[in-house]
Amino acid sequence: MKSGIHPPYEKATITCACGNTIDTYSTRGTYTLDVCSACHPFYSGKQRMIDTAGRVDRFRRKYAGVIKSS
Repeated sequence: MKSGIHPPYEKATITCACGNTIDTYSTRGTYTLDVCSACHPFYSGKQRMIDTAGRVDRFRRKYAGVIKSS
């Protein structure tokens, strides 16, 4: 490899919003994430529904007559 053209590859800490920390190496440095494998519903098996300003309720009211339950 040519010297002087590659970015520095240093130790970095990745922090998730849930509090999980991952120690790794990166050229980007230390940063934070919104979702990681410890809190993502696909990997953790826990479903979290985030209702921002009643959007889910508004959707259910709007399509109450259209969508029929079995």
